Amino acid sequence: MSVTYVIGFTVRPEQRTRFLTLLNGVLDAMRHEPMFVSATLHGDPADTNHFLLHETWADHQDVLDVQLKRPYREEWHAALDELLAAPRDISMWQPMRSDYNQS
Repeated sequence: MSVTYVIGFTVRPEQRTRFLTLLNGVLDAMRHEPMFVSATLHGDPADTNHFLLHETWADHQDVLDVQLKRPYREEWHAALDELLAAPRDISMWQPMRSDYNQS
């Protein structure tokens, strides 16, 4: 069964551009992974340094054993302490229902 990760980020204001550059590189690379389902990055309209990433993968164990160890994530993971004003808020969810506008 697929798994969705909801990850909240509070970014240091002076690191916002670097944060987005590194994260966009990871998102661009991971969309080509066979177990990848979807990802959506949200920005807080009230705080330009607060972000929410909604990321769905086909298998949680694959994320732990394979995806988190991909070389394209190394620079991103190494920079997190410099980029973030607070630790990431990570929660894990299993989809129960999805609705989309078909028009």
